[in-house]
Parts: sequence; structure tokens; C-alpha cells
Amino acid sequence: MKRWIGFLLHLAMIVILTSFVSYTSDKKVDIKIPDSLKVESSLEFVVLTESTKILENDMVSPPFLGNAYNGFKEALAFKESQGRYNVINTLGYMGKYQFGTSTLKLMGVNNTNTFLSDPVLQEKVFETNVARNKWILRRDIKRFNGKRIRGVEITESGIVAAAHLAGAGNVKKYLRSYGKNDVADAYGSSISYYMRKFAGFDISEIEQKRNAKI
Repeated sequence: MKRWIGFLLHLAMIVILTSFVSYTSDKKVDIKIPDSLKVESSLEFVVLTESTKILENDMVSPPFLGNAYNGFKEALAFKESQGRYNVINTLGYMGKYQFGTSTLKLMGVNNTNTFLSDPVLQEKVFETNVARNKWILRRDIKRFNGKRIRGVEITESGIVAAAHLAGAGNVKKYLRSYGKNDVADAYGSSISYYMRKFAGFDISEIEQKRNAKI
């Protein structure tokens, strides 16, 4: 009997200990996190906010002024200088449309100070340069207008805008090589980019003019 009683007591102790271990392992422990370690905002939210700001800065666009010549020149001016007449960039290009001294001299403007301080003159120079480039590129405009080169629709306004960026000679090379000779300026803007960005404007009111000057 003593042996049976001892065996039963031993068995009972094993059962009690097993139940106790199971109970303590399942019990939830409430751990308090110090305030200094708490996250106030989501990291993903911060990243998305910063990304949105970058995209907004990259996608700034001029006010839409229509598809006619006025809309074309103001869109181009916004890309060149954000429409400011007194700007000189790091390469020495000047004014609202960022002309170089060699182009200005070609059109009869020799005083850069006068050019920078005279908005009316700057507008006249731009119009004269459009007429000049339309004459130089008249055959290419007729040949390529309405076609696509490497996915870019070719239009008269795109051709003239690209000529403003890179010169009429480089635009001829781009068109006649079907996009193989695609050059970019020091800031990374390419002929194909200007062709695409400034496509579809109606600039027919400016007539082509040979050796156009102020």
C-alpha cells in the first residue's frame, strides 16, 4: 500500500507540474515600449511624400495658351528660361528664349545689353529666328511632317523648336538619318525630346524668310 501511495503521489506531482508549465507558456505578457522607441510616422509615408515632391518639380508646366503660335513660343520660352527676359545661363545664353551671341549677330543684334533689357526686341528676334529656320528647313518640313521617327511624331513646330535648341543643320542630320544623329545640349535636352515636347502647334502665321534679319 505504501508503494502504491508513493507511486500515486509521484504521478500527481508530475501532472501538476506539467499543467503549470503549460499554463505559464500560454500566458500573454504585457510589455511596455518606452516612448523614445515608439515610431511616430510610417517610413513608407515619408518616402512617398518626398517622391511626390520630386515628381511635382519635374513636371512643372507652363500655362496652356493654345496651339497657335503664341502658345508655341510661350511654351518654348518656359522651357528655356521660365519666361524671364533677363536670364543669362551658365553657358552665356541670354534672355527669354536663350539666344547665343553668334545667333544674335547673325540676325543683326550686336549689343547684348540692349537685347537683355528690351523685351520687344527679344520677341522680334525669336520671330525672326523662326522665319529663318523655317526657310532653311522648308524641304525637310515638307518631307517629314506627319511621319514618325523612332516613335516621335514629326511636326513643323517640333522641327522649328528642335532647330532653336540645336541649330537647323543638326535637325537636318537628325531627320535625314531617321533619328540616328540625335544630339543634346549641355543640360541633356535632345532634338528628339524637343520634337516630341513641342509637336502639334500651328505656327503657320510665321512665314519662312530667307536670311531673315531684324
